[in-house]
Amino acid sequence: MTPVRSLARAMLSGIFVVSGYRNLRDPGRLAVAAKPVTDKVAPVLKKAHPSIPTETETLIRLNAAVQVSAGLMLATGRFSRPAALVLAGTLVPVTIAGHPFWNNDDPIAKNNNQIHVLKNLGLLGGLLLAAADTGGKPGLRWRTGHRIGHSRRSMQRAVRTARREARIAVRSASTARRLPG
Repeated sequence: MTPVRSLARAMLSGIFVVSGYRNLRDPGRLAVAAKPVTDKVAPVLKKAHPSIPTETETLIRLNAAVQVSAGLMLATGRFSRPAALVLAGTLVPVTIAGHPFWNNDDPIAKNNNQIHVLKNLGLLGGLLLAAADTGGKPGLRWRTGHRIGHSRRSMQRAVRTARREARIAVRSASTARRLPG
């Protein structure tokens, strides 16, 4: 991994590690803001599996733990592409719960929340770029196409060889029939 990629991933993951750690230690400070979102998500979670916790503080802690672990993976370059996708997934509910500018009547608070939403959109864009970054190596799509092309060429060579050997066998048989004896 190049130094620029390493530095960029560490810089991008920093906010997730730090804020995730803070939220893991003190989820109560976010509970009031997160409650409307967790109340909407709780029935879906219960349908998915009845044993999944649906308490607001527990969901905040789970989200924070995911952010810390995925942020560290992104920063260290271990499973960085899946980690970036996971962080992008955690960013959406955090933005909706933490910065609902559409509910603000105060113009200063509304402006502040709009700025935070735009910042989170920028982070989301960076995470999507990190998820798409192959580190200078060919991506899965290219490798798959390359393998398919290689297999197709190998098959065509095998068919040509088989036809050539069949023609040789036919000639040999024809020659053998002409020989006396």
